[in-house]
Amino acid sequence: MVIQRWQSLLLLVAGILMAIFCSTPYAIRTAAETAIEGPAAIYVKDAPVFLVLNIVVAALLFIAIFLFKNLRLQMRVTLASIVLIAASMVTCGFILWAAEPNAELLWTGGVLLLIFSLVCAVSALRFMRKDYKLLRSNDRLR
Repeated sequence: MVIQRWQSLLLLVAGILMAIFCSTPYAIRTAAETAIEGPAAIYVKDAPVFLVLNIVVAALLFIAIFLFKNLRLQMRVTLASIVLIAASMVTCGFILWAAEPNAELLWTGGVLLLIFSLVCAVSALRFMRKDYKLLRSNDRLR
């Protein structure tokens, strides 16, 4: 299988980034809060609902790759993925604000993965809309 369209490549990258986010720490507890020595990392797997949300987003992004024959459905699934990535960002912030008030975000870890995944998904949607407009203009010419 050869990926021939930019949106397919961007959806693949976004899906991989979301899958990696599920296994990387996104915050660190300070040493004063933990009983062990040194800082402790906070992972996505520590909150099961947050983990399921991110797995669903990664699955939707991978499913959207194979919906290339139905461009409108592919655009809807990608838009739903973008909304869920934004919800994941909000959930990440809420978990840190409510459950871990003294924790610090790891910008080099999970937070950048979420941001890059969102950028890739939005760019893929932009390319899909561009293709959709091109197809509509070709239909008008017939």
